[in-house]
Amino acid sequence: MPDSLDQQPIVRTVGRRRERELSLKARGDLLHEGAVFVTEMAKIRSCLRFPQGLYRYKTHEEADAHWQDCLADNIARVSGKRHGG
Repeated sequence: MPDSLDQQPIVRTVGRRRERELSLKARGDLLHEGAVFVTEMAKIRSCLRFPQGLYRYKTHEEADAHWQDCLADNIARVSGKRHGG
């Protein structure tokens, strides 16, 4: 059985991230970009609903399954609103 330390790591680049420049002074374009980001995040947060409460899971798989079920319910609900359902 091969030792996992002897294997080469898999390195893959997907997409290209734009590096943010650091600025010591405020700039209008960066302020606008930040405001747009906050606005879009508020839109996403307002349309997603997850049941409130304290949940205890026996396994990570059980927690992941609950998260996926909630996410699927949200996607179905939002899709129904957009397509007249």
